[in-house]
Amino acid sequence: MSVRKLLIGTLAISALLASSAVSFAQETVKVGVIVPLTGNFQSNGRQISAAIKAFVDVHGDMAGGKRVELIIKDDASTADNALRIAQELVTRDKAQILTGFGNTPTALSVAQFSKRAKVPQIVMVAATSSIMATSPYMIRTSQTTPQIASVIAQWAPENGVKKFVSVVSDYGPGVDAEEWFAKTLESKGGEVLQKLRVPLANPDFAPFLQRVLDQKPEGLFVFVPTGAGAAFMKQFVERGMDKSGIKVIAMSDVTDDDLLNNMGDPALGVVTGGPYSAYHDSAENKAFVEQFKKINGGMRPNIVAVGAWDALDLIYKTLDKTKGDAAGDAFIEAAKGMKIESPRGPIEIDPQTRDIVQNIYMRKVERVDSELYNVEFKTYEAVKDPTH
Repeated sequence: MSVRKLLIGTLAISALLASSAVSFAQETVKVGVIVPLTGNFQSNGRQISAAIKAFVDVHGDMAGGKRVELIIKDDASTADNALRIAQELVTRDKAQILTGFGNTPTALSVAQFSKRAKVPQIVMVAATSSIMATSPYMIRTSQTTPQIASVIAQWAPENGVKKFVSVVSDYGPGVDAEEWFAKTLESKGGEVLQKLRVPLANPDFAPFLQRVLDQKPEGLFVFVPTGAGAAFMKQFVERGMDKSGIKVIAMSDVTDDDLLNNMGDPALGVVTGGPYSAYHDSAENKAFVEQFKKINGGMRPNIVAVGAWDALDLIYKTLDKTKGDAAGDAFIEAAKGMKIESPRGPIEIDPQTRDIVQNIYMRKVERVDSELYNVEFKTYEAVKDPTH
């Protein structure tokens, strides 16, 4: 064979391989998943990872006629890491969609990059209301803190609890919770006697609980991030406050589904508000919980897992709608107004705000078949974030 023929043949093969590579790239949608597998919010990363495993086991890896490739990266719960990883995912790995964001700082750190690069940013967890204004390419499938706090503040005075002290963790979601609980409670004729903020890192609740006792309120409104609720309730009981007549009426993070069984009797009777309970009575949730436990060694899902599951469901359904087009403007436009029957109940992406609209449930911790559950007893339907 002549050198000329060999060269032509080699070029033809190279062209074919290059064409195949381009074709494969066009037939694959890469989704970067930025989650806190280590650091202060690693419990969120654990639930997100478990939800991803369960979702892919049920739904596979095809949407909109294309293969969906999930690239999972650990941000170690820090904002700087999240931004660096997001940039690497988009520029080096060619990710077309970003999701995850296990806390507010990580979601905020990526927002301007998402905006400049026109990359859809689907928030699975971060709940501070204001983050949605930072990028027109951001969508949230989790919850907002004001969405829940305002409902709790509506329910409490309707049920005879009007004088409160609030105790919140001192960061974005805690400030949101404090503000919207007080604002709504006061509009309903209630009063917050004192507002207390606890350091986020290594919190010691004892001195704050003493100040609650000194105020003698009818109710104690609490927001702490997932994982800190057990420590809070333990110290509440150790100080004898469970016999003080002060009613704990809290955000759902305090009696997190994943940790509730380990909290034991101190949690019994605690009333919380939130968008999900593992005991939610629907066919979708029963199937979800069964699948989640089966694929994850019996772990119980919480709202973080549901937010992650629904984020993937939104991504798949939107890609089906766009026939696989993940370009920022086309994807966001198709996702606006999307309605999904979630394990938590019906949800919708508000077409104006791109934020989640969902039911908020009032729940009470009860023992059911030897396990502790948040049992829903009242539903507030289709609640929007009140800040928009």
